[in-house]
Amino acid sequence: MYKAEFSIRVRYSETDRMQYVYYGKYAEYFEVARVECLRSLGITYKELEEDGVLLPVRDYKIRFFKPGFYDDVIRIETIIPELPTAKILFTYKCFNSANELLNEAETTLVFVNVKTNKPCAAPTEVLEKLKNYFNVD
Repeated sequence: MYKAEFSIRVRYSETDRMQYVYYGKYAEYFEVARVECLRSLGITYKELEEDGVLLPVRDYKIRFFKPGFYDDVIRIETIIPELPTAKILFTYKCFNSANELLNEAETTLVFVNVKTNKPCAAPTEVLEKLKNYFNVD
């Protein structure tokens, strides 16, 4: 398992009339969190794309418990719970500054070869950087 954390302050434009974080904004927060999670491993989307690999989202699931509000600092725990294959799973937990759980989510992304537009195995560099966090040789 690999875990990274990222924090973001809720902007006014990200809230609805009730001043709750608009539910659709969490997808954007999770995109930033997973990009930063990979970056913390030394992997960037830019380099993956330059190497001919794209990462479209296949699945997105979220469960809400409490709202986030304008000006809250939300801490997002991002976890890669298993070694990637042709897909990579990210799980997320969002907490407010009182450490209350706001929601839990997961996304599954697929490694896609840019030339064939078909799924492909996770790049070797990704596996190499992650394997130490999983009991794999």
